[in-house]
Amino acid sequence: MTSVLQFSFAPVAGHSRRQRILASADRQALFSRIAPVYDNLNDVLSLGQHRIWKRMAVDWSGAKLGSNVLDLCCGSGDLAFLLSQKVGLNGQVIGLDFSREQLTVASSRQQSRSKACYRNLKWVQGDALDLPFSDCYFDAITMGYGLRNVIDKYKAMKEVYRVLKPGSKASILDFNKSTDEFRTSIQGWMIDNIVVPVAAGYGLSEEYQYLKSSIQEFLTGEELEHLALNAGFSSAKHFEVGGGLMGNLVATR
Repeated sequence: MTSVLQFSFAPVAGHSRRQRILASADRQALFSRIAPVYDNLNDVLSLGQHRIWKRMAVDWSGAKLGSNVLDLCCGSGDLAFLLSQKVGLNGQVIGLDFSREQLTVASSRQQSRSKACYRNLKWVQGDALDLPFSDCYFDAITMGYGLRNVIDKYKAMKEVYRVLKPGSKASILDFNKSTDEFRTSIQGWMIDNIVVPVAAGYGLSEEYQYLKSSIQEFLTGEELEHLALNAGFSSAKHFEVGGGLMGNLVATR
């Protein structure tokens, strides 16, 4: 089983357990519960702003017509669909995720959409720490709300580096762990007073109560830059977006 747990506005464990590492069965059960309401919940929780952040992440990836790209921890496919439009019919997009349920939702979304470019999409169930691709395979990689929940972040970045072509970019979007106390307090207030109560309406309050702790245990922008450089990337820059609530790391091999 894979070692990655990913979805937007998602915790790494249920409140009742508060464990950083979940058993595979627990992770699969968690994805099964969230998958049917995943997209609608993202829209509600972010007031649709997550779509803007994801477009920015795709733009920062440097993907272009004809590119061969990977959306790592793809969830239900938001970034992958945006990448598909970028690379066109002559390009290829692979969406990889741990969760079969999320990939089923992504595949269903693909089948219900009429744009010709979406035929370039392929969904793969796999492990972010052991990618099933050869070295220097992709022209660009995106990762949305996945790195925070990977058990071994350094190994994940090494894998991203390995499968990227020289000179290509990885664009990694996630919650921002701010060093500013005011921003941190605002972020915490929003999780406690907006995210968790809204999630409770979907029967998912326990899953979302741990979100704040997962951000506190994440890396700051500067730490993410150092992580990428230590993994071998030639340059790395972290950008704060969404008023500092979110962050996007752009790393160039």
